[in-house]
Amino acid sequence: MKILYGIQGTGNGHISRSREVLKCLCKQAEVDILVSGIHHEVDLGYETKYKLDGLGFMFGKKGGIDYWKSVRCMSPYKLLSDIHSLPVDKYDLVISDFEPVTAWAAKIKRKPYVCISHQAALLSSRVPRPKGKNRFQQFVMEWYAPGSSLIGLHFKEYDDFIFTPIIREEIRNTDVTNNGHYTVYLPSYDERYVIEILKKIDVPWEIFSKHYKGEPFKEENVTVCRVDNESFVKSLASCEGLLCNAGFETPAETLYLGKKLMVIPMKRQYEQECNAEALKGLGIAVVNEIDSRFSESLAEWVNSSYIYHADYKDHIPQIVEKIFEYHELGTS
Repeated sequence: MKILYGIQGTGNGHISRSREVLKCLCKQAEVDILVSGIHHEVDLGYETKYKLDGLGFMFGKKGGIDYWKSVRCMSPYKLLSDIHSLPVDKYDLVISDFEPVTAWAAKIKRKPYVCISHQAALLSSRVPRPKGKNRFQQFVMEWYAPGSSLIGLHFKEYDDFIFTPIIREEIRNTDVTNNGHYTVYLPSYDERYVIEILKKIDVPWEIFSKHYKGEPFKEENVTVCRVDNESFVKSLASCEGLLCNAGFETPAETLYLGKKLMVIPMKRQYEQECNAEALKGLGIAVVNEIDSRFSESLAEWVNSSYIYHADYKDHIPQIVEKIFEYHELGTS
């Protein structure tokens, strides 16, 4: 069987997750890989046959997405051209990890395809959502990488097509310690803004900034580093707790490692608002934004001892089996 595997390259989560699935999938099929978007720091570890611009977004520095910069970087004509020129006819099956070019190419050309992603889980009505459901953003999520054969991933198995998170091998195999520091990963905030707030809480902080590209530096009790996968994993495995946006993979890895967790959902980012609601249900500390009351909430979290212990099993063989089941159903 020949498979085309499309991966959303905006952020590190899709890359990390797909790498784990590919380890199992490549043993059973011939797989070509497409990555769209370039804003990630994790190495996929596999040869990429197609590298496209796709339809991604740019992180801002004030807690949200820089929509204006994202729009300026988009090329609708290039996106449509990529969709129509992608040779999906050469493949028996297309898999999309929230990647729009492969999903739309397969849909338009009526090729069997499977969508596997955290976003797929959010299409279930059983998944926690904030009050006042955002119908427009829900529509965008359904439209972005459409599919009917879904494999969703979430913090809990909220529905029959949803699995718990895929934890990458390097996290499963890392030595877990506690050196007393707190790790920070807030890609939608400028590190200078965050430093001034963290200095008020007298514990060691290690910030990993998407915006900073220089050598690590220390300012009082705060250390700032550029995003580097190996350094980040080391910091996460040895920290007391993690402060991050309400994404999916990083909070899931934190829960798996048995660390304290506080999340700040990115502004006007519906997926993260949904994640925040799910994490609240697990007892995780959630703050909506960094405002005048944030230092108080942060100090309260630092002084707390609550940890949600997540025993996430390795279910990749079952996921790959489900992928082949969907293919058999689609071709029968």
